[in-house]
Amino acid sequence: MKRPIVLAGGGTGGHVFVADAIAKALVASGETRDALGFVGSRRGQESVLLADSGISLTLLPGRGIKRSLSPRTVLDNIGAMIGLGAAFVTMVVRFGRNRPRAVVSVGGYAALPAGLAAALWRVPLILVNIDAVPGSTHRLLARVAVASCVIGDDVDLPHPTVTGAPVRDEFVQIDRSPSGRQAAKRTLNCDPERPLISVMTGSLGARSVNLSVLELAGAWSARPLTIYHVCGSRDFTEVSSRAAHIEGELEYRVVEFEERPGVLYQATDVLVSRAGALSIAEIAVSGVAAIMVPLPGAPGDHQTKNAQSLVAHDAGILVSDGDLTAQRLGEEIDRLLNDPTARANIEENARARGRSDAAERVATVVMSYV
Repeated sequence: MKRPIVLAGGGTGGHVFVADAIAKALVASGETRDALGFVGSRRGQESVLLADSGISLTLLPGRGIKRSLSPRTVLDNIGAMIGLGAAFVTMVVRFGRNRPRAVVSVGGYAALPAGLAAALWRVPLILVNIDAVPGSTHRLLARVAVASCVIGDDVDLPHPTVTGAPVRDEFVQIDRSPSGRQAAKRTLNCDPERPLISVMTGSLGARSVNLSVLELAGAWSARPLTIYHVCGSRDFTEVSSRAAHIEGELEYRVVEFEERPGVLYQATDVLVSRAGALSIAEIAVSGVAAIMVPLPGAPGDHQTKNAQSLVAHDAGILVSDGDLTAQRLGEEIDRLLNDPTARANIEENARARGRSDAAERVATVVMSYV
């Protein structure tokens, strides 16, 4: 049996989607699915999102380390370290048996045990870093990595190759022509003649964004628009309940999770989003005019830096979480809706920053080491 190529990482949907995109590119390059393996976290979404991949999945214990010295956090971090230690032992034993041809880390705490085990067994370790600022896992693994796939020349990791951030095929294939947008709106059962504002802030959602959008929907209830609000699981019950009381010309759609994000991006006239690395990559590849609200307190403030990578090229709008209100959000959306030329320029600039072949570029780097 062929020695595997292992794709490790997880804990968030962003990591999982990147690993899946790379796996598909490796299969397209000639690898078989039984010669690949995923390593992820028991606490993450891997078991659901990768269930139909046809690739073996190993789920590890452990969790991320929290940055706090409170007694509760210290106890949680002790438990996290024990879990990561157990995960490392599991990977050392596993890699000793099957000696992978390469290990690819997409980041997140689930990648750390696999990366360290790869170093112990002298297996080539390739980092795929899609954030503007490397996370703690990749800063640690950088010392033993043979290559780093990065989104730009300014990312501080060793042996870099600029590949861009791998995204799902459905974003690469988007048709954002006027007819394509109308067709996507019909697919979503939305009025194809109305401007569509979409809101996407991750599987859990973002409370500050959710509440601002909810308030804005109430203020805009008489406007002939569509707001398609993917609010996430954490606030869905509250947001959907309050949204039911908003009546008027506005079409306000609240959903917990969108199973067709590519269709939604194709239909979107203005997007409101957090600024995770994968979100930035999807915005760029799709060519969507986005208002980005970075997550406050993210390690190294990496979401702000992610958003700035687009803002610096007039390819998006940044509103800090602290400045976010329904009024400010409405002003920014109106500015884009009322100036089609400015909106089209942002879309074009965003598209110029995207790399639709990023997954294939990463696969090429990986295959050069196996």
